[in-house]
Amino acid sequence: MSEVPMERIVSLAKRRGFIYPGSEIYGGLSGTWDYGPLGVELKNNVKQLWWRMFVQDRDDMCGLDAAILMNPRAWEASGHVSGFSDPLVECKKCKRRFRADQAGEACPECGGLFGDVRQFNMMFKTQIGATEDESSISYLRPETAGGIFVNFKNIIDSFHPKLPFGIAQIGKAFRNEIAPRDFLFRSREFEQMEIEYFVHPTQWKGSFEMWRENIHSFNEAVGISRESVHELEVADGDRAHYSKRTIDFEFDFPFGRKELYGLAYRTDFDLFAHSAASGVELSYLDDSPEGGGQRFIPHVIEPSFGVDRTILAILASAYREDGADKDVRTYLKFNKAVAPIKAAVFPLLKNKPELVAKAREVYQMLKKSVPQIMWDDNGNIGKRYRRQDEIGTPYCITIDFETLGELPAGGGSASGGKDTVTIRDRDTGEQQRIAVAELLSVVGAQK
Repeated sequence: MSEVPMERIVSLAKRRGFIYPGSEIYGGLSGTWDYGPLGVELKNNVKQLWWRMFVQDRDDMCGLDAAILMNPRAWEASGHVSGFSDPLVECKKCKRRFRADQAGEACPECGGLFGDVRQFNMMFKTQIGATEDESSISYLRPETAGGIFVNFKNIIDSFHPKLPFGIAQIGKAFRNEIAPRDFLFRSREFEQMEIEYFVHPTQWKGSFEMWRENIHSFNEAVGISRESVHELEVADGDRAHYSKRTIDFEFDFPFGRKELYGLAYRTDFDLFAHSAASGVELSYLDDSPEGGGQRFIPHVIEPSFGVDRTILAILASAYREDGADKDVRTYLKFNKAVAPIKAAVFPLLKNKPELVAKAREVYQMLKKSVPQIMWDDNGNIGKRYRRQDEIGTPYCITIDFETLGELPAGGGSASGGKDTVTIRDRDTGEQQRIAVAELLSVVGAQK
């Protein structure tokens, strides 16, 4: 378990504009969170890195962005309407509801007794059209995978991919959680990065192992150490009804070891179920010399990544404190690839027009190639360093009188010379002078 107290992560996330409570001015809405300016950048960096690793850098993958609302028959076929539920109990005294597997023997609010356990379907219902009856019921999708399976035939007809191949999607999903908790970990609205990787039924084991390693590679790329992630082989009785093998990748969150990602072998359950329910054949014709024209329903390997849980794991992994007493420095040791701000540019003094003008020139030069550059002239240099450390900025660049080829009254050392700047490293605090012309090669390096 991470040694970082959860409340410190939550406090920093709000204070520095990463994540805010949803609808906060109205008292909030349980299980919802809003991403602030820095949170959006961090989140987009994570999603773009995932997309590049698993779609753009591969020849066996294609992307999809399916609608959130689907024909409700799709959720009936997948088993969600009848079986996507959690055990619920209600306190007989205060009427509060809890998940039965987390409630204990008595109500944690008032000590009252619980009624019988019943199943609670977690899908959000909505109505489509002007009438509100059984025929107009639809659902907010509880997972993104459904949209991939119902588009399997479209992908086959449009692109004729050869097995094995995958379809990837990033999108919102919704679950009416009985008890959302632990910050971003369990919420009612969240985002998923999912892949359905279609394979020949006899070749699933090799693909399963490939994706198992790919999950670890992604963790390392975003700054989640392999030592903090643990594989749990899910037992037969605990797996989802569609899975014949599942590994949960658990992370040492501040509140304990919990699931971060999942890897499931879904067999042909989904394509077979949707084919039977829709009457549309969802099979694959192997017309390769080895396949000999065989037609069959492919099996599926599903690596599933939660965006929000990834963000939480990154924040927990990156959070650092050094120093002692009142001189404690808090900083986020983000991997450069996901840091929301890649560098901050300062004029040494904001009341010196010549310094501000040169700093603006450097800022604009960098920003043309690396958009995630911040301008900061608020407060003294020490305060700026501390502020940038807290948001995880890898480099702080100061434009001073040496950059202009001159020194202020009182002298000093012109060791750097004209058109050089001071660049400070976030992790070590070390400073060095480098030429302005070299900045882009340093700041633009994303690893």
